[in-house]
Amino acid sequence: MSINTIEKSTVDHVPIISQISPWLSSIVYNLGAKLILPFYFKNIIITGQEHIPRSGAVIVAPTHRARWDALIVPYAVGRLSSGRDLHFMVSANEMKGLQGWYIRKMGGFPVNTERPQPHTLNHSFELLSNGEMVVIFPEGGIFRGAPVQPLKRGVAKIALDVAQAKADLPITILPVSVKYSEDFPRRGCSVTVTIGQGLNVANYRDDSPRKSSFKLTEDLENALKNIHEI
Repeated sequence: MSINTIEKSTVDHVPIISQISPWLSSIVYNLGAKLILPFYFKNIIITGQEHIPRSGAVIVAPTHRARWDALIVPYAVGRLSSGRDLHFMVSANEMKGLQGWYIRKMGGFPVNTERPQPHTLNHSFELLSNGEMVVIFPEGGIFRGAPVQPLKRGVAKIALDVAQAKADLPITILPVSVKYSEDFPRRGCSVTVTIGQGLNVANYRDDSPRKSSFKLTEDLENALKNIHEI
């Protein structure tokens, strides 16, 4: 989907809101970093934090191996390590009731993983256009203990749309590997997070949108394999 398609999509939806609550996010970040994660995991090993951009639009593209990723990724990449907050694109099935309220207050927003709707793409486009960091799991689901799966092209398409509309805005796709010592992480297991070199989306704008999205997706998949399958 090109930016022109997104702009012309005028489906009447309730506006998506993913405004981060200052008080709740402060509590959650500190509880996670100082209590929950150290209590549950024996070791948390993080490498590559020097690759996290301190400014500009960033799509954080992690592997997805457990629900713990929702705490591990912000711990490794977010406020306490980079000074920047994250907005998660989350399956609409997870956005119900109290859990949905919590996710929204932490900056999450829903997506239909089978058929992403224009209003969801619009929201991710707006966040990135404002220089925010958005987390999108490019494999499209949880794959416990598995090698890197074939990636969806959605990450590349969104990134290229933003690059086309905001030529002066740096936009980076940041590959992140999250690996647990057990397929179903139990208390006392270990987790390793490896943050790879970011992909500069501006380098993929010369070809047609279709060719560019395929090439960018291929390079992202290879980048994830290089840091995950070692």
